[in-house]
Amino acid sequence: MARLIERVDRLEEALIELAKAQKKTEEELVELKNEMLEFKNEMRDFKNEMRDFKNEMLEFKNGIRDFKNEMLEFKNEMRDFKNEMLEFKNEMRDFKNEMRDFKNEMLEFKNWSKKMIEWNKRMINRMNKQWGNLANKLGKLVEDIFGPSADIIIQKYFGCKPNDVSLRRKIVRDGGILEIDIMAVCEKERKFFVFEVKGDPDRQSNIDDFVRKMRRIEEILREYAGYEKHWIYAGLNMKKGTIDKLSKRGIYALIFKGDVFEIPNVNEVKKNTQ
Repeated sequence: MARLIERVDRLEEALIELAKAQKKTEEELVELKNEMLEFKNEMRDFKNEMRDFKNEMLEFKNGIRDFKNEMLEFKNEMRDFKNEMLEFKNEMRDFKNEMRDFKNEMLEFKNWSKKMIEWNKRMINRMNKQWGNLANKLGKLVEDIFGPSADIIIQKYFGCKPNDVSLRRKIVRDGGILEIDIMAVCEKERKFFVFEVKGDPDRQSNIDDFVRKMRRIEEILREYAGYEKHWIYAGLNMKKGTIDKLSKRGIYALIFKGDVFEIPNVNEVKKNTQ
């Protein structure tokens, strides 16, 4: 009996120990469950962190790629800049050469201009001499050709014989000098004649000068105020247009035709002055 009781006691103690062990096991299982849950959460967080890390690495990789592309673009830009600078250097070299050529051309032009100035001076001196010779020839034209025939021309076309014919007449009056190539007067008929002899009678400026001289003669030679005045513009030859201009202004045109003198517009002038 005592043995039985002892066994019962042992069994109770074993059951108690078993209960304790079971309770402890349950507590450990709960703790394990909690730890597993916590581990699961940690793993989930780790997974999220790994995903974020992966995304960050992807962004970093993309950033590296973009940086690489930017560096390549920068490298290309630097290469283009280098080429542009090389081209600019070549252009500056060409510009320098052009400026040197321009400087040489300007120097040549300066030397050429200097030579031209000297040449023009010589030509002006030569022209002055030629004009002097021309003036002398014109004087001979008056003296040798028209002068000796002035009275004959007047008798032929105007019906009077001049009692006074003077060549290259110079009149100093009223503070001025008036030069007349040929001047003739028919005192009895009270007619006054002025000849203007030109080596280039077709030049308009020569005609204009004679018209001004006509007005000047009217002002200065007042002693012939009541005389019938005849203005004669003479040249070896004249164009028809020149003769027409003279006719409109009441001026006779005197030319040397063949071997005789002729006034081709005598009728037109007389008609315009009547």
